[in-house]
Amino acid sequence: MSIQSLGVGSGLDLEGLVTQLLEAERKPKTDRIDKREEEVEAEISGLGQLKSKLDDFQETLDELRTEANLKGREPTIDNPTEGIEPFTAEASNSAVEADYQIAVTQLASGSRIQTADAVDGGFAATTDSILSTGNGPGSLSFKAPKEDGGGGVDSFTIAITDTMSLQDLSSAINANSDNFGVTSSIVSTGTVDGGVKLVFTSNRTGDGNDLVIVNDSDIAELDRLSTVRSDEVTTTANNLSPVVPAQNAKATIDGIKVESSTNEFENVIENVEFNVTELSELEADGVTFRTSKLSIGFDSEGVEKTIRDFVDNFNNLNSEIKRLTKYGTSDLEEDGAFAGDSMIRGIQSGLNSIMFSAVESSELGGLFQLGIEFNEDGDLEIGSYDKFGFGSGEDRLKNALADSFDEIASLFTDETNGVAVNLYDFVDEYTSYSGLIKSRENAAKDVKDQLLDDREQLELRLMNTEQILRDKYLNLDLTVSKLNQTGSALFAALGSA
Repeated sequence: MSIQSLGVGSGLDLEGLVTQLLEAERKPKTDRIDKREEEVEAEISGLGQLKSKLDDFQETLDELRTEANLKGREPTIDNPTEGIEPFTAEASNSAVEADYQIAVTQLASGSRIQTADAVDGGFAATTDSILSTGNGPGSLSFKAPKEDGGGGVDSFTIAITDTMSLQDLSSAINANSDNFGVTSSIVSTGTVDGGVKLVFTSNRTGDGNDLVIVNDSDIAELDRLSTVRSDEVTTTANNLSPVVPAQNAKATIDGIKVESSTNEFENVIENVEFNVTELSELEADGVTFRTSKLSIGFDSEGVEKTIRDFVDNFNNLNSEIKRLTKYGTSDLEEDGAFAGDSMIRGIQSGLNSIMFSAVESSELGGLFQLGIEFNEDGDLEIGSYDKFGFGSGEDRLKNALADSFDEIASLFTDETNGVAVNLYDFVDEYTSYSGLIKSRENAAKDVKDQLLDDREQLELRLMNTEQILRDKYLNLDLTVSKLNQTGSALFAALGSA
């Protein structure tokens, strides 16, 4: 007799028995793996969250450990009339604190050349041919000193054909691939005598950087478009009206006249650059230019923001550490993923130790003199009231910014004991690619992989155990089935007797 499933022959619930035996074998081992897997997942997640906060804090430290970010100078400009802003300014960290009275009296510009009126030999319409039939071809070359001021000339040449119109010439100039900064445009005067004018504008500014247009072929008709003949000595500019030369920008600084070939004045005031954008307004006499006040001072506002960001980002990090290391206050509240963890305690103690160590290279001595202190919750704060008789944190910060501005940089950036320098290096030991957090993450991931292997091995062992149980109880099922059959036959025989 073939038995298809355990218990079919015997009538016993052998299938249920095997299932219960397997579950009794599986559950404690699976529970241990599940619990350990939850712990490892929580550790990996916690390490990621911790590293994220450390990275944010390290970004702030990176800014604080750079001296240039803490010694900035801030130019402020006070113009006599709102809406009129003759210049903008920038100052390097070594600029001296001072005030200057500045007036912009002339803007730098390039050459501007235009053709004469039609009645004086210019052009009546944009379709006018440049050359009479049979007088071509010819060419015009456009030249100007190189922009870098180091000598030499930039140039490009336009070929003139018998059929080229004024409009064709203008388009050819603007489209030329070697054009170094000459713009051509056509202006219609709206009068018969004026006709149309071809206007050339060069972007090369500064005295002496004039645009020169050379009549290469010495054709008389091209004189009305050029400033010199091919020998660059014979002047033809009398055929143009007007010719405006390139000019320097001019200004006065505390009454001293200064000039620049561009609209940028670099180091006219030492370590200060200012760019002129429009002329200063005139006094009531229509002649005298009104001055704007340029003040070079410390960038106190920017440095204060950086300091407050430092406090905020440390507190964000500290809050995350406290969340990860907390102990549950009851059976219903779980411990943090790193409750009692020695590595996290090491981060906390290391940060706190560096934070309030003495910095001998700065007259401020430490963060406390900058207004930074711990509160009762273990966070940093710049307090608003006096706790220790040295003034409130806000007062100490204000005084440091006003009286010891450059000492703030020393406090954070000194190569040996600067707070930001040492904190950055300390945090980097944990956050770098080969740092302690990465090593800890790799170890946790190895454990996770091992738990997957353990789970697979458990299932293989249980499959083997199940087969042994089924073989065992299959024999029992067959034996009981045979006994049941024998018993049934005996009862049947006794009943018939």
